[in-house]
Amino acid sequence: MTQDILLLAAALIVGMSKGGLASAAAISVPFLALYMNPVKAAAILLPVYIVTDWIGVYLYRKSFSKRNVLILTPSILLGVAIATLITPYTPEWALLIFTGLIGVWYCARAWLKRKQQEKHQARILPGIFWGTLTGIASFITHSGAPPSQAYLLPQRLPKLEFAGTVAISFAIGNLVKLPAYYAIGQLDGLNWWLIAGLAATGIIGTFFGRALTKILPEAIYMRVIQSMLLILSVILLARGVMEMLSAG
Repeated sequence: MTQDILLLAAALIVGMSKGGLASAAAISVPFLALYMNPVKAAAILLPVYIVTDWIGVYLYRKSFSKRNVLILTPSILLGVAIATLITPYTPEWALLIFTGLIGVWYCARAWLKRKQQEKHQARILPGIFWGTLTGIASFITHSGAPPSQAYLLPQRLPKLEFAGTVAISFAIGNLVKLPAYYAIGQLDGLNWWLIAGLAATGIIGTFFGRALTKILPEAIYMRVIQSMLLILSVILLARGVMEMLSAG
């Protein structure tokens, strides 16, 4: 029963992220990993991600950066392909630490700088770099938020346009992960009735997240996004270090 409640909470968080609070979903797998195998947690939540992704796409279908979507989406797919090949040979702790460091680096850069930097443009080469890292991190732990936000947040997009860009890019990336997960056996033996309930909870969360995104002032919204990113990154770093020490 406790595990089911935690799963429902994680599904609600995933939905809220797809409704606009973009960092929230990436916290879900580390949160569940405190109580279950992270690979199992990622497999259980993947269908929830896919369902809520497309709700998010519907909500933000008129609010997104076309240029960023065109840069990020193929880069994320490249990252998913790379992750499919390297996952069997790369220790999870190394990927967790690397992903966490990206998030901590971005938050430190955003909060400690003395002067507001000029607004960045959507450049192709940085987009390919961060998008590829997003695909790799998302495939392994559903933690693609830090690298994607390291690319998008400096552009200071309007909050709805930012949310829509994330929703569309991740919707395509997560959908492509489904056959890859199936091929390596991560979808075997899942309770699909439970997953249906989790998906319904996630859908509710998308509308809740959408409402919060609309009413939060932009400065507060960005601070919330960055705070969630920092929390996630610290969790990933802690887990990575503990797994590295236990492996040694």
